Amino acid sequence: MKPASEQAILVGLEWKTRGGPHRGSVLAAEESLDELVELSASAGARIVDRVLQSRPAPEAATLIGQGKVDELARAVQSLAADVVIFDQDLSPTQQRNLEKALDTKVIDRTQLILDIFASRARTREGRLQVELAQLNYLLPRLAGRGVEMSRLGGGIGTRGPGETQLETDRRRIAKRIKKLGDELEGVRAGRALHRRRRNAVPLATLALAGYTNAGKSTLFNRLTEAGVLADAKMFATLDPTVRPLILPSRRRVLLSDTVGFIRNLPTTLVKAFRATLEEVNEAALVLHVVDISSPVAAEHTAHVFQVLAEIGAAGVPQILVLNKLDRLDPESRDPESQQRRLLGGIGANHAQVRAVAISALTGAGIDRLLAIIDEVLPLDPIVRATVELDAGDGATLALLHQFGRVRATRYDGHRVVVEAEIPESLERRLAKRA
Repeated sequence: MKPASEQAILVGLEWKTRGGPHRGSVLAAEESLDELVELSASAGARIVDRVLQSRPAPEAATLIGQGKVDELARAVQSLAADVVIFDQDLSPTQQRNLEKALDTKVIDRTQLILDIFASRARTREGRLQVELAQLNYLLPRLAGRGVEMSRLGGGIGTRGPGETQLETDRRRIAKRIKKLGDELEGVRAGRALHRRRRNAVPLATLALAGYTNAGKSTLFNRLTEAGVLADAKMFATLDPTVRPLILPSRRRVLLSDTVGFIRNLPTTLVKAFRATLEEVNEAALVLHVVDISSPVAAEHTAHVFQVLAEIGAAGVPQILVLNKLDRLDPESRDPESQQRRLLGGIGANHAQVRAVAISALTGAGIDRLLAIIDEVLPLDPIVRATVELDAGDGATLALLHQFGRVRATRYDGHRVVVEAEIPESLERRLAKRA
């Protein structure tokens, strides 16, 4: 039986400037609150109210001030809310004070995203990454919870300095964080090994990147028929997937679907998902997917450029994939004008990025996208080659069949002569072995 949805009140904040609330900052706060609605729905909450407050500065004890706390407390009671979700990070003290005053569960944006990630993780790597991020988030929030659980007090067995439960919990969590970090380093080493093996053969890797819910998984399925979960919920795909893709030039490449980006992505998550994000760094080409039908597509595009720069992938060639073309009016579907709209405020560094308009849902523009990928990727021409090898060299035979087109095979005792059309880089690699 499906559990009942929690009823949630959402709280957004906009910080005033000296001349009063700035229109741009108000719009940004409203857009962020709209995004929180989607996040909360993805976590299974039912939104019963949303509040946007303007303040000159955050209030140390409760973030929003006593007057707004009293107002929220009345709303919680009248609407029977189960949780209040803040579109800001709360300090441990603020969270405890708010929970006490509102008499209900209070969580912040980071905790909400962590909860969504925990529900989406399927692979061992994904679960390790989420647990590490959750523990890093929890550790500073243990403060203040150790007094009532302390072993200090009266009675036999409690005399002496002892150790508080808080200190015990801190030490146990710190040990678990170290263990998870070591395990993730092993995962990272394993990913590096897989990348070296991939680099040993002539296979370029393409990485899908973009704002969450831009349609990356739908495009991934369209290109590779992978059957990856494609859902309108945010972060529907968490664990990365890699599948082969054949380009019009008959080149074979690998396509990687990665986790979607989002504004104010928690630092703990960025650190925990370092191994996954490295896939973007190592890619030969990034397919930057944008939901062109979104009214804030330009802001999302700028944010993804910023995150790519932060993880060291700013220099990787990109194609701007303008997705969800089917949602636009016919007169608004010109890729060049849409590209100018998206990149107008970002700067000249991205002015030369190629753009193609598609609909991953209907398949419109996919042929054009594949042709542009062929143009942008470093050229690896197909050549006709004759390869002579030992009959027992199954690994090389497999390479020839996997990455080329075998035309003829002749056996001469313990030797095999293979005539094939193969990528030039594979021919160079085999020549080094000879």
